[in-house]
Amino acid sequence: MSYRSNAAEAWYPDSQSTAADSDIPLDLLPPPSLTRPLWKSLVGNLRDTFAPEKLPPLHLTSRPVNVGLLLGDRLRLPWFRTVFTNIGDVISPETLPPLELESRPIDVGELITDQLSHFWWGSLLRNLADRVSPEAMPALNLTSKPILDIIPKSWILLPLWSEVVDTPKVFYPDKPKPADAMRPANLQPVPLPEEKLEALVAEPTAADLLRDLRRSRIRQRVWIGLATAQVLYMVLAAVGKL
Repeated sequence: MSYRSNAAEAWYPDSQSTAADSDIPLDLLPPPSLTRPLWKSLVGNLRDTFAPEKLPPLHLTSRPVNVGLLLGDRLRLPWFRTVFTNIGDVISPETLPPLELESRPIDVGELITDQLSHFWWGSLLRNLADRVSPEAMPALNLTSKPILDIIPKSWILLPLWSEVVDTPKVFYPDKPKPADAMRPANLQPVPLPEEKLEALVAEPTAADLLRDLRRSRIRQRVWIGLATAQVLYMVLAAVGKL
């Protein structure tokens, strides 16, 4: 039973007739070897091992290349064979035939490795020569057509509204503080009673601290006086020489 309408049948051909006319085989089933019993698979493997099927010689259309020892055979070699092979390659390396290039070589100039191996003054002289007398290069051959208008004329470029609108700055008033806001702390010194003051002065550490402060003030005045006297002497000596 078909679920398509008559209009759809008029537009699209019948799927059964199309599948019958197609020559492409479509097989989505798994291979038969997947459901083969175990004893049949074992017998087939034994037959391939002792009496393999004789196939015709392989017809190669490409030129064979001698790649030397295969990777599997190389991995199966013992470790001392590889050591002796490496020593032999260092002492008497194998002479290989010249490389046959099938592509057309292109002159790329000096290689990057050769440029890096030069000394710094060579590159300095080369840069000076390029600045004084640059090499005349041929005109660039452009294969693409230049674009006259990168930005089409039908486009409209509009600036940002923040760059166009100029309004005065508006400063909003501060929010009113709540009534129960914290009051500023009173940081004024609290007068102490005379008994505590006498106890603080009577301490030996406080007396030593006051004595050190007095001595440091005296040394400060002495050093400032010496520096002032030296500056005055230098000024008077310079004025006397003039």
